[in-house]
Amino acid sequence: MTNTAVRPSRPAPARSRRWPVRGLVANIALLLIAGYILLAIFGSAIAPYGPNDVGAGPRLTPPSSAHWLGTDALGRDQLSRIIAAARPALLSATYAVLFAVVIGTGIGIAAGFLGRFWDGALSRIVDLLFAIPEYLLAILVIAVMGSGLLNASLAIGIVGIPRFARIARGSTLEVARRSFVDAARLCGRGRLWIVFRHILPNIASPLVIMTAINLSTAEGAYAALSFLGFGVRPPDADYGSMISSSQQYLLTDPWVVAFPSIAFVLLVLAFNLLGDVLRDRLDPHTRTAAGA
Repeated sequence: MTNTAVRPSRPAPARSRRWPVRGLVANIALLLIAGYILLAIFGSAIAPYGPNDVGAGPRLTPPSSAHWLGTDALGRDQLSRIIAAARPALLSATYAVLFAVVIGTGIGIAAGFLGRFWDGALSRIVDLLFAIPEYLLAILVIAVMGSGLLNASLAIGIVGIPRFARIARGSTLEVARRSFVDAARLCGRGRLWIVFRHILPNIASPLVIMTAINLSTAEGAYAALSFLGFGVRPPDADYGSMISSSQQYLLTDPWVVAFPSIAFVLLVLAFNLLGDVLRDRLDPHTRTAAGA
């Protein structure tokens, strides 16, 4: 009888343990996002026409070899305008989520870590923001500050602050009860040191998940505001304004509405897929918090 040696299973490569975004769905999401980033950076070199060139072709021309996605009611090339619209779409979502995650996380950590008066005061501010309908709050901010890409992004970011504040506060309350935080206090560590050394690393996973998911939410909100005329100023292109200005041709010349809508849906889908993958890989309920 021959003895068959059982080979120990090899540990997973270090890269697979560290890199949370893997798999077919993740690759599709990353490829889509990378494509939009390339369009935003190199769009002017890629576009066959200027995005605001009126009369680049006959008005409302269907897709052809000269204009792959047709032309709009002013004879502007649809493909060139869709490429140009990638830049404000990415910038609006990035600005809005970056503002929301910084301010919201700061409020949530302060409320959960400082406790008592600060927890009550900051939580009431968050509750007040939650009580106002999101789009109404965004429109109120824009009414005060004016329309435009930055102002619309700021308005969307203010709407997103309560989501990050709630998650950061709840996670901070849980981490603050851990023994390593008590040990740091006994060692005389300051509050800021504890926050950056212990609190932030242990609440990073839910914040990363919320950030990825809110990119799609922010892009959808910006497209809605742009549809209402609060986005980039004409004649610059973004998906919401392109859909808004072309909706009257939906039945007669559907490609004018269909192509910018498809471009918008693909971008939101990419952000949603990325958020789902990160949630599956970084779910704090299935992973041990670092340092615990």
